[in-house]
Amino acid sequence: MDTSSLGEETTTYENRIQMKDGYDLPVYGIAEGTFYKLHVPAMACICISFICAMSDIFYSFYHQNCSKFFEWSKSERFVVYMALCDALFNVSHFSDHLHIVVTKSFPTPKGLCAFYGFMLAEFITAQSFMVNIVAINVFVLIYVRKHLYFGRWDYRLLVYIFGVPAVGGIIVGALDQFGPSGAFCTFDAIKGKTTYIFFTTVPLLLILVMNIGLYTLSWGRIYRETHEIKDSLGKSSRALQASHKVAKTMSLFVTAFFIQWWALAVFGVCQLIGNIPPLLLSFVTTFSNIGGLLNGIVFIFIIKRKSEKVGTNGSLKSGSGGTGSTPIHSVSHSTQAIKNSEV
Repeated sequence: MDTSSLGEETTTYENRIQMKDGYDLPVYGIAEGTFYKLHVPAMACICISFICAMSDIFYSFYHQNCSKFFEWSKSERFVVYMALCDALFNVSHFSDHLHIVVTKSFPTPKGLCAFYGFMLAEFITAQSFMVNIVAINVFVLIYVRKHLYFGRWDYRLLVYIFGVPAVGGIIVGALDQFGPSGAFCTFDAIKGKTTYIFFTTVPLLLILVMNIGLYTLSWGRIYRETHEIKDSLGKSSRALQASHKVAKTMSLFVTAFFIQWWALAVFGVCQLIGNIPPLLLSFVTTFSNIGGLLNGIVFIFIIKRKSEKVGTNGSLKSGSGGTGSTPIHSVSHSTQAIKNSEV
């Protein structure tokens, strides 16, 4: 079986004839016998992701007051926004894969493929911005003792995570940069190479590194402060337990994001080098399509943590009164802020 990479295949065809756009390329995998190995697992992952994303949304609105959505905790609203991104991403990307599987050709008319590419770019970027905001929010909470204010109805957040990518996508579309990549519709493999680098590869790599850095710094500070509290108040400190739970929740957010998008980030780097292993493309079409599943797991932990918090608050109300002042004033404020944030 031919094991040439997608990048090598594209280069070969470019050298053989003058390419106008991605439609001049062959559909990746047909000649190599890897066509169904690429698309079938991707479609299966997309279906699982979509089911999980819709389950998150329905569960959230069924168990809480819909009219008070913007009064929900930040973490609960974040999960809904992420699930919405996953669901819309899944619908458009599944349609793209299904069209290619049925026809063994790229979607036509060209505007349809461009639409799929736009949706892909929109929701990949929106999720990247969303998780980055979560990381920044936690960092500011821990180090500055303040909450990020997203405005009425979260309009600042929503304009940033959905509006900015949409404007960028419209500009890219107007410049005719969306089209077949060889495997599916995203940035055109011939005309959109540079645009892909600056719209997806570079921002995704920067956000991955930034998120890991912010979460590492935030967790480190929480860890140090909980040890100070432990030395002052003992092992039974409720603040110690709350801080540990927050740290675990934060780790889940960054871990889910990393698992989903590491392959696409590496894919972008390999594309710059000009050598894309076929196995990596399979990783991209698998990991990038399980966002709903990963964020669903995070949602389960958030629900569990909320239930534990309700139980703890109930126990406190039925328990004894105050316990005296805390000798570490700044640490107590930090821990109280962590409790109230529910991030």
